[in-house]
Amino acid sequence: MNPATRVASLPPAGEGYVLRPWRGDDLASLLAHADDAQVARGVSDRFPHPYTRADGERFLAGEVVNFAHPVYAIEVAGQACGGIGVRPGEGERRHGAELGYWLGRAHWNGGLMTRVVGAFAPWVMRELALYRLCATVLDSNPASARVLAKNGFIEEGAQRCAVVKYGELHDLRVFAKVRRSLQDAP
Repeated sequence: MNPATRVASLPPAGEGYVLRPWRGDDLASLLAHADDAQVARGVSDRFPHPYTRADGERFLAGEVVNFAHPVYAIEVAGQACGGIGVRPGEGERRHGAELGYWLGRAHWNGGLMTRVVGAFAPWVMRELALYRLCATVLDSNPASARVLAKNGFIEEGAQRCAVVKYGELHDLRVFAKVRRSLQDAP
């Protein structure tokens, strides 16, 4: 494990949600929120549709993402209804990370993900001493692009014809939040 991925604290809780490690007893709520074609259409193919019990078990066992990295459940009213995390870079890219997140459709359009990213991004940049936090968004997912823009991420451009999702070719919009020194607020 990259030593930079170790974190000393949990991310801050916010209005109406808590960020916490995923647990084995999250399986039922994970399946309830993840098995949705509308959720899957906006994220990478590591997040399948249909989202089966076996997919959920593999995820919670750490076979899909590395839980040694900052990867957390978004809990609302006692249920894990989404997730957020980063994949830190390695070698000369160790001071950067890629952000990813998803949220169950029952919680869309209320500003929840904007608040989660708003708390998580500066926290993870401080914890991991990151100069750069980036995220890519499918061109067909303007809501995710708005979440990033509202949180100070700047659109840097696009990776043209980068992804085929459900048989359709898509560009990936690239966003990043940066700081020039570790003393700058993220």
